[in-house]
Amino acid sequence: MNALELKVPPLLMTVLFGGAMWALSRLLPAGYLAIPGKLWLSAAVLAVGGCIALLGVLEFRSAGTTVDPRMPHQSESLVTKGIYRYTRNPMYLGFLLMLVAWGLFLGSVFAALLLPLFIIYMNRFQILPEERHMRALFGEAYLHYMSQVRRWL
Repeated sequence: MNALELKVPPLLMTVLFGGAMWALSRLLPAGYLAIPGKLWLSAAVLAVGGCIALLGVLEFRSAGTTVDPRMPHQSESLVTKGIYRYTRNPMYLGFLLMLVAWGLFLGSVFAALLLPLFIIYMNRFQILPEERHMRALFGEAYLHYMSQVRRWL
């Protein structure tokens, strides 16, 4: 299973989960829920998710560190300001919120069941390996940051 660590770009994984959510909503229409105002609600959640992810990217760029999550060993600095004061993984949180928005739009209970799997996948194959690299690169400073800021929210 370690062969999957840091291999699949998180954006691609988000797209794949989104496709799987769509497929499940079509294969299992019995799980459809009528959500009042679902277009506006899903648009709002999508906008929030997109903003959170973008803030994470912008903070990394302003710090001059790599945005490629498959190469955490190339990190130039430990980013702890801006959105990183509230979540250690704003890009992944943003992607999750985008999938939540998609699930709301689809209105499928079965599609929503994939959201916890996205979190499990990201924790195991992306975040935990990144954290190992960050501890090796930044030592006590990263451990202190981990103790102050949650992984997701």
